[in-house]
Amino acid sequence: MPLLVSSVLIIVLVIAVVVVVFLAAIASRRRRAEQVAERRTAVAAHRDEAAARSRSAEQARLEAQERSARAERERLAAEEQTERAERERAAAEHHETQAREIDPDA
Repeated sequence: MPLLVSSVLIIVLVIAVVVVVFLAAIASRRRRAEQVAERRTAVAAHRDEAAARSRSAEQARLEAQERSARAERERLAAEEQTERAERERAAAEHHETQAREIDPDA
């Protein structure tokens, strides 16, 4: 009879060990799945942040280009205005010189 009890005890212990190992494997798999889900969430957050920063950088680049183009247009307009003013000054000097030449009282 003691042999039967010890055989049953060994079988029960083996089954208990198998159940514990099985439960540990399930718990480990569950933990791994949770970690993967957390990493996926973190990756999604990083990608969202990267996309937002990329959009912001592109918008800043376009605004800078727009300001640069506006400044270039203003520079060209100022040059044109300077040239026009110089022509007007030269024409005024020319007319003043002609007026002195023609003036009978001079």
